[in-house]
Amino acid sequence: MMKKVILFLLLIWVCSILCASAQTAKMPERICISANHRYLVDEQGLPFFYLADTAWELFHRLGREEADMYLKDRARKGFTAIQAVAVAELDGINTPNAYGHLPFVDEDPARPAIEEGADNDYWDHVDYIVRRANEEGLYIAMLPTWGRYWHDGNKPVFNARNAHTYGRWLASRYRDAKIIWVLGGDRNPGDEGQRDVIRQMALGLIEGDQHTHLITYHPTGFSSSAQFFHDEAWLDFNMRQNGHNHWAEAYKMTRDDWNRSSTVKPVLDGEPIYEDHPIAFDAGKRGHSVAADCRRALYWDLFNGACGHTYGHHSVWQMWHPDKSPYPVNNPLLPWYEAIHQPGAVQMQWGKRLMLSRPYLSRIPATESVLPESNIPSAWPGEGLYRFAATMDTDGTYLMVYAPVGRRFEVNTTVIRGEKLKGWWYNPRNGQSLKIGKVERAERVSFISPNPGEELDWILVIDDASKKYKRP
Repeated sequence: MMKKVILFLLLIWVCSILCASAQTAKMPERICISANHRYLVDEQGLPFFYLADTAWELFHRLGREEADMYLKDRARKGFTAIQAVAVAELDGINTPNAYGHLPFVDEDPARPAIEEGADNDYWDHVDYIVRRANEEGLYIAMLPTWGRYWHDGNKPVFNARNAHTYGRWLASRYRDAKIIWVLGGDRNPGDEGQRDVIRQMALGLIEGDQHTHLITYHPTGFSSSAQFFHDEAWLDFNMRQNGHNHWAEAYKMTRDDWNRSSTVKPVLDGEPIYEDHPIAFDAGKRGHSVAADCRRALYWDLFNGACGHTYGHHSVWQMWHPDKSPYPVNNPLLPWYEAIHQPGAVQMQWGKRLMLSRPYLSRIPATESVLPESNIPSAWPGEGLYRFAATMDTDGTYLMVYAPVGRRFEVNTTVIRGEKLKGWWYNPRNGQSLKIGKVERAERVSFISPNPGEELDWILVIDDASKKYKRP
């Protein structure tokens, strides 16, 4: 009996090593823009699904053992990127990191605080975390600085000159790492001078790594990088911040960037509502968000054309630790090391798996296929918390409809070109699917999800039967 137990444990150990190796091997060496300029792909042209976690204070507040624990957890949960800030929001200029180091000499971005030897300055610690993230199969979506340092006050830390110098140095240092550059940092440029600071930082990055890494821009709430820099060559894809509310009105704006015709670029939501976050920053009136709010944001964004998605948890972004953090921001509910296990983080991977289960690079928004009933569009396809959304591919081989609430709704299934259709119900809470079987091909077909009720969301998947797609 003991031999069987030992063999079983050995088998589990070997499988875990193989799984970890497989994940690392699959990590693309380089991320590019797809041929149709809608999505992110690897160097072979295969889809790269940007599924990021928000860890703004990762470099600033966590030590190496803590960072290892965090990165391993996010890799296990299917994330592909981590959004973190090199010079962090919470006084990253003057409050030392976990080892007592600051990023700059005399608050000067043109003078990074570098000491001889390994593991003895601020940037050595950033090096370690970037390396460990890459080893876990995670890209670092790195913000060179939070926006307060180039935007706020009468004399910001960054200006056009030192932003260029710093950008060139930073990109040169991480030229060979798996990085995505994210400029901005929760601020919108207020004038041409501030725009130039961002441009110069972008040009410095390009000089430092020859533009081998993609560049985007993280704006403030209810905004998009497209509003400020859409047609500029350095901006590879658009990033929105649809904000910390849970209503569909904000997330429908992802479609606005999809519809831009001057220059077609991918778009994603880099900051939707975080889990356990005060809704609209007013917990007293609206309470805190839950996993269902995060799922709605995920599918509203994806089905409106996003090339990926960012998840966040209110305790994790700030890496709040009751014994170590100097102060909590906006009343986090639990420590970061407990918050990483909240259900919303697990459920994000089911969205990624669903999207990649069908042709991905030809996917387009298709909410028009969800039909109003009795001329009440606020009920179907809905508004507020009950907005239905849909996506399909340009060849009409499948259609997906996100139903955030268990109510009867009608779909025009003729958008699918196949003569015979089959359907599934996909559960975004656990990644499991139920077979419907044959589906009528007609201009109005009625559906109701398996669990009628509130916050019991499901996704209807209808396929051209001749394609023989696998179970979603």
